[in-house]
Amino acid sequence: MRKTTKSKYTWQILLIIITVIILGLNAIPTLYGNNNALLISAVNSTQSQANIQHLPSPEQLRKVMQLADIQVKQIINSETDSKIVIDRDDETLVRAQEQLKNALGDDYHVRLSNQSAAPDWLQGLGMSPIKLGLDLSGGVLFVLEVDTHKADQERLSNAKDEALQIIHDKDLKGISVKVALVTDKTDSKTAAENKIELGFLSEQAFQVKAVVSELQQRLPGISYAKTDDRSGTLTFSEQNISTFHHEIMAQALTTLRSRIEELGITEAVTQRQGQNRIRIELPGVKDPEQAKRIIGATASLDFYQMTNSDIVAAKSFIDENGRRLLVAPKPIFTGANIENAHAGRDEMGMALVNLTLDSIGGKNMSEFSRDNIGKPMVTIFSEYHKNPADEMVKSSKVISVATIQSQLGKRFSITNLDSPQAAADLALLLRAGSLDAPITIVQQRTIQASLGKENVSNGIMALAIGLSITLLFMGLWYRKLGLIANASLVLNLVCLLGLMALLPNVILTLPGIAGLVLTVGMAVDTNVLIFERIKEERQRGRSNFLAIETGYKEAFATILDANVTTMITALILLSIGYGPVKGFAITLSLGILTSMFTGVFVAHTLTYLVKPQIALKHKEQI
Repeated sequence: MRKTTKSKYTWQILLIIITVIILGLNAIPTLYGNNNALLISAVNSTQSQANIQHLPSPEQLRKVMQLADIQVKQIINSETDSKIVIDRDDETLVRAQEQLKNALGDDYHVRLSNQSAAPDWLQGLGMSPIKLGLDLSGGVLFVLEVDTHKADQERLSNAKDEALQIIHDKDLKGISVKVALVTDKTDSKTAAENKIELGFLSEQAFQVKAVVSELQQRLPGISYAKTDDRSGTLTFSEQNISTFHHEIMAQALTTLRSRIEELGITEAVTQRQGQNRIRIELPGVKDPEQAKRIIGATASLDFYQMTNSDIVAAKSFIDENGRRLLVAPKPIFTGANIENAHAGRDEMGMALVNLTLDSIGGKNMSEFSRDNIGKPMVTIFSEYHKNPADEMVKSSKVISVATIQSQLGKRFSITNLDSPQAAADLALLLRAGSLDAPITIVQQRTIQASLGKENVSNGIMALAIGLSITLLFMGLWYRKLGLIANASLVLNLVCLLGLMALLPNVILTLPGIAGLVLTVGMAVDTNVLIFERIKEERQRGRSNFLAIETGYKEAFATILDANVTTMITALILLSIGYGPVKGFAITLSLGILTSMFTGVFVAHTLTYLVKPQIALKHKEQI
């Protein structure tokens, strides 16, 4: 029996040692923090292998920094980029970025970044500090509003274009199509009042029915109602509009997250806030204008067939030379069909964007180019902006009129762009995806890194004071059991920090530090329940060993119930909360897991290692 007990505790001891070593090593880099850094990469990533040899050498980079009187701590080279580590303040970092941009020109991206200050052997193991939230590291907060009402209007406009295209293809005359909109409305109930009005001759009822039938095949959510013998309306139902709004918000979230990833920001928080708003936190961002330019953009790209006939269905655009261009109402394909986009240069050194289409876009492009060799194709760039009356309007410009020279496939290029930077920005937007609904930045707040450092300092001080008082109380009140509790408490904090550093997408915020302090209290509460139960068992005359086993066994159910109910609350906060609330919920959830591990599992093992020796001494004295 005793041999079985020893073997049981042997594997528990090994498990504890392995777990503590792994999580402890992951916790160490957090003590070192991060250094500021600059990331340098080639603009033309499609030819990255060819550009590797042209990346500036470490000696060139050091020379550029010396000209600006900036001390470089380290230069790290990889296959596709170089990183300059600067152990200085943010002002020096921004100054270094401007110096490098001026020295390297438009052929290279120079982005603000950071680098772990931990020893190289820890970085070699892939271990990095805990990612800090906006309130601890500084950065930018954006709150964006998605204009679902404008998306409804755009959807109806596209439905109108589809109807006109069908009428044109069937060569029908005398049928009019126009959109009737309800202005200044945003909810799905009033949005359902938006409609498309059809006008036709009384003898064209059968032809209109065929148009509506084909339109409903293309747009399943649209319904038709006949008003009288010469008119009818096309509308979307409230349920269909509500579903559309949900899809619009989901698409906006996905696109914004992709854009943030393209910016190289890995610790961002992007989540829905309320009915039609999105909250974006960008910790560590020191160039808010770049983030604002990319995140807030609502650019889209459409490719049209040019037509010379002034038909009713045609769309009209004005190019940079003032020429009026007429194009087919329906695009050949849109930005939604673009799988990949990279900036580059042609043989004359002019900026361009190389595109790769998906299967649908590739098929459409192949069929169109095959049937229209020698004819022009127009590329239209559109984006939303606010006019002087603070109204959201859509502006479009012609960025390319190209003649089809041969049959094209999934890959081709957009040429005649203004600059390499314009090509890089356009490629980034196309890679990340266009937005179906315009977005507006309704709130922007920049938090300085100095304030973040003050928050970190105050939070650590609060944690240190709480931990010290707790350790002192447990040591004085429970003596040797208190020492065991203190050991498990310290291990709990180490394991929690290591787990937060190990798991991806876990960010420490100021409320998260409050969660750390709360975790300390919960871990102590676990030990108090167990130790008081052990004392009760000793008072009943049981031996130390039996009192320990019974105490841990009997207290476990109570501890489990308390932690499960707290975990449920934390998970609810995690699922519906955002910002500070979510940061607190993450730390609390992980703290519950580590406190259960250290408070029950580790403390039980440590108590077993100490108390049997005491029990033998007690027996010898008797």
